[in-house]
Order: sequence, then C-alpha cells, then structure tokens
Amino acid sequence: MSTVHDTTRELEIQQALRELRTRLSGSLIEPHDPLYEEARAVWNGMVDLRPRAVVRAGAVADIDAVLDAVRHSGLALAVRGGGHNVAGHGSVEGGLVLDLGPLKRVDVDAGSRLVTVEPGATLADVDRATAAHNLAVPLGVISGTGVAGLTLGGGVGWLTRSNGLTLDNLESVDVVTATGEHLHASGQQNPELFWGLRGGGGNFGVASSFTFRARPLPPEPLGGNLFYRREHWRSALLAFAEWTRDLPEEMNPIVSFLVFPAEFGMGGDPWMVIGFAWVAEDQQAGLALADRLRAAAPPDEEEVGPAPWTTWQSAMDSAFPKGSRGYWKNVSFSRLDAEAVDVLLSFASELAWEGTGIDIHHLEGAFGRVPEDATAFPNRSARYWLNVYGFWRDPAEDERLTAFARKAYALMQPFAEHGEYVNFLGAEVGLKGVDAAREAYGPEKFERLVALKDRYDPQNVFRLNHNIPPTRAPS
Repeated sequence: MSTVHDTTRELEIQQALRELRTRLSGSLIEPHDPLYEEARAVWNGMVDLRPRAVVRAGAVADIDAVLDAVRHSGLALAVRGGGHNVAGHGSVEGGLVLDLGPLKRVDVDAGSRLVTVEPGATLADVDRATAAHNLAVPLGVISGTGVAGLTLGGGVGWLTRSNGLTLDNLESVDVVTATGEHLHASGQQNPELFWGLRGGGGNFGVASSFTFRARPLPPEPLGGNLFYRREHWRSALLAFAEWTRDLPEEMNPIVSFLVFPAEFGMGGDPWMVIGFAWVAEDQQAGLALADRLRAAAPPDEEEVGPAPWTTWQSAMDSAFPKGSRGYWKNVSFSRLDAEAVDVLLSFASELAWEGTGIDIHHLEGAFGRVPEDATAFPNRSARYWLNVYGFWRDPAEDERLTAFARKAYALMQPFAEHGEYVNFLGAEVGLKGVDAAREAYGPEKFERLVALKDRYDPQNVFRLNHNIPPTRAPS
C-alpha cells in the first residue's frame, strides 16, 4: 500500500509542478537544471539542502502560483528574500523554494519620504535608491542582507538609536496568505496582523511589498572607527560604558571584536573596534562627542570622517561572502559595569582567528521609546544587544566555533534580559521546537502570535522560519 501511496503522491507532485511552470512569469529550476546548484544555495554554507524545485519569481503574481502548487502537491514551502538568514530558512529538503530575489524594485517618493520596496530587494538596493534623495531607511549593517527578512524579524543597524528598528519605520506591508488572500496591513488596516508582522517573521504569509518612511540624511554622514589592541580592551570598554550613559541619540555606536580578513590590512591580531555613525547635520557636534571618547580611551588606530552612506553601509560586506559557514547566538542586557566587562572579555579575549566576531549594539534612544507592546519585537528596555556571529569557510571548524558561540551565550546569561532577536538566531533553534519561539518572544507575545497564526496560517504552511505553530498543528 505504501508503494501505491508514494506513486500517487509523486504523480500529484509532478502534475502540480507542470501546472506551476505554465503559470510562472519567472522560472522553475529542478535538480537536472544547470542552474540548480546556484539556485539552491543560501548565504550559510552549513545549510546544504536539496529542494525538489526552486521558483525564481518574475512577478508578484508568481507568489499565488507557488501557493497553489503547495496546496495541490503537499510540498513543504521555503520563502527566500535575500537568502542571507543565518538559520538557512530560505531552503528546504525535498520541498519547494519560492525565491523572491529577482523582485528588487525600489520606488522613492522624495516629497512624502515614502519608499516602496519589493520583497527581493537587499539593503544595497534600498540604500542606492534613497541616498540619491539624501534619505535613508534604517536597515542593517551588511548590504547584501535581504530587506524582507530583516524587516519581519526586526532590523538592528547603524540607525537604531536615532530612528529605531527597520520595522519601526514600516508604514505598511502587503501579504499573501496561505489560502491566497491578499491583505494590506498597516496601523489602520488589519492592525493586529501588522503588529505580528513587525517582529514575528514570516509566520503569517508571503510579504509581497513593503512601504517605509525614510529619514533625512546628510549627503555624507559622519562615521568613525576607533581601533584598540587587546591590552587596551578593558579600559576602552569601561570608557565606552561611561560614554553611552548620556549619549545623544543621533550617535549610533557598535562595538566589535574580531580578526579582520587579510584584505582589510589590519594584520592577523584581534581588534576591538568602537564604530559610530553620527547622522545629524552638525558634524562638529559629532566630532566633539568622538573626542570625549577618544580622550577617555585613546585608540591605537582610527579612521573618522564623512563618507557616502552606501560606502559606510557596505564597508564590511567582504567579510561575509556567500557560502560562509554561520552560527550565531545573541543576548540582550543592560549592565556594562566592571563585572559584566570582565565576563565579556573572558570570551572575547579568546578570539585569535578569522571567522568569528562579537558585536555589542548600543540601543536606547528611538529604539527604547517604542512601547514594549507596540510590536512583536521581544525587548525594548535593554540598553545593549550582543551578537556572537560566525563567518568561517572550513567545515572542520564547525564544532569548535559553534561551541565558542554557545560558551559566550552561556557566560552572559547572568546578565541576560528577556527575549532573543530572531534574526540573530542560528538553525539549531529548530531542535528546541515551540520552546525556541516561546523563549525568543516571551510568553505574552508568543500567545498573541499564536492567535495570529491560528487565524492566518492554521495549517502551518509557513513553518520554515523560527516557527510559531498554530494551536492545533496539522496531523
């Protein structure tokens, strides 16, 4: 009987794929296709999955065709925007991948500062379009990241203190649900769905269009990096903690620990870097703030000055090439006193290899003024967010470097606050099932997200993500 069932199912899948091919504006790529190996790859080289087929969308209407094929075939669905998600959710073993990457259009209305973005656009696509009008949408820090996944999960980057998360600057989003319903979600239309889309990831449908409100930006904002050798890390980090106590929100700093790739010309030693973006017109005020930090913690090297926004946003791209093997862990916290600094440096000081970095994002400002229950993002009260991220190439390093990230995460738990940022979570959270999402969002937000899942995706079609399962999971 099982053989008959398998044969019948295979015929249904083949028929669904044939019909899908006739409806597509884009292309259907199967394992025999010369483009298959390229089409199935995502950023994280540790994710080596073989989909039954990959659809490269040619138009938004292809979303409907793919969802129909999923309903008729029973194939598992993975939705991919930029493909940069560290957990590798943009692929699926034996299922169907909807690759929205070709849909990259960005329209800027300079008068209203509204920016409409297709779901395959990357940060670079948006930055190029907005910079021409001296505008910027608050995004992340690597320009190859997809805007869709970044937005649905949060969006921490170089404008977080001055302007909030990417999702805080989202005016509306168009969504196609599992049943093919087209919905517009905003503060006025489907507001509860809009709440869940801002932080709840891709759990409720396929986002087909985003509209953001951009912020004015000087033609060449002031940016800087202060570099410290290992022997100066503790004093510099304590000085940074003091500096951030009364920092104007126009100053957006990120502390990083890493060994730079050879092309950066920084040698093979580990560095601590205090990077900052000052986004106000008065650059002298920004320089004066930098001078305060410089006086308290004289850097070993530095680079400070105005730079085009597109240059600043893409400065670290080469450190994260596609195919890097990635594993990330994150912790929100507010203490950066001597005890917390000593714990941070206990693992940061172990870094002696290229392929792992540690970032500390300083928050507060516009990020912290958003009420805790306004979006599904898990924590608005934390002063800092730590991300331990891997970007190595050698599979032989997988065990050692994932263990390092787990160790750092464990050591920070005495200082940890509630919630985890899903865009900084690796693939292993899937092994924890429902508990992973519950821990990430916290019990109250998790239950509210489950109610949305029950309403918009009760069959859990959109499950290849940091999944929020419906109350009654399909049998």
